[in-house]
Amino acid sequence: MSRNKFPPKPKYNPDDGPVYLYGIHTVRAALDNPRREKRALLATPNALVRLNEGGGIGKMRVTETTPRELDKLLGADAVHQGVALEVEPVSRFGLDDIQALKLVVVLDQVTDPHNVGAILRTACAFGADAMLTTARHSPRETGVMAKSASGALDLVPLIEVRNLGNALETLKQRGLRVLGFDSEAEAPLKARTDDVPMAIVLGAEGKGLRQRTRELCDEMVRLEMPGPIKSLNVSNAAAIALFAATAGRQ
Repeated sequence: MSRNKFPPKPKYNPDDGPVYLYGIHTVRAALDNPRREKRALLATPNALVRLNEGGGIGKMRVTETTPRELDKLLGADAVHQGVALEVEPVSRFGLDDIQALKLVVVLDQVTDPHNVGAILRTACAFGADAMLTTARHSPRETGVMAKSASGALDLVPLIEVRNLGNALETLKQRGLRVLGFDSEAEAPLKARTDDVPMAIVLGAEGKGLRQRTRELCDEMVRLEMPGPIKSLNVSNAAAIALFAATAGRQ
């Protein structure tokens, strides 16, 4: 491990600049991911101690920094816990790269990085084998997404596809039942009592699933909400959907 002492780079633009992951859990997961290309680690002395307690940092080049310098780099709203890791975006997978698929989360043009990260975290918690997104109308990897995912970005394979319809057809051919969520669906969501491999399809807030996506689903269900609020954030809906979908798992 080498250690340098100089100020970090000027504040970056998360839309087109380098990717910085931040927060102890997020950075720890990235350091432990052999597929992740890591460039440089910025850390306060205390954060470096915490990272080393969790498994060390190998031969990573470390730039010793301060919380104030990280605030300037990442923005005052970033909960960085004294550490940031400059990385290349996580490697995306193809459907053929993952042999065993029993539970997949599919996002139809969900663009908000907070929501995508939160859904990825929930998918990881429920043992999803992968999360599938579209090449267009999905967010670039950013520190915001990674922080919301709390390490899941380096734990759950991300599959990126150009044609969602073709991907859903492939999932069906591989034995997965495709369950779509729409607030106007006739059938309410019920806890599954079987162990059938499942693909859960969620659309963007407001727009929902596209027509072609709905047509390819084996079932369309809605979340039954008896209270005065009749809609949920898509990441909250994903948590309920995953709980119900895995209720019958052995």
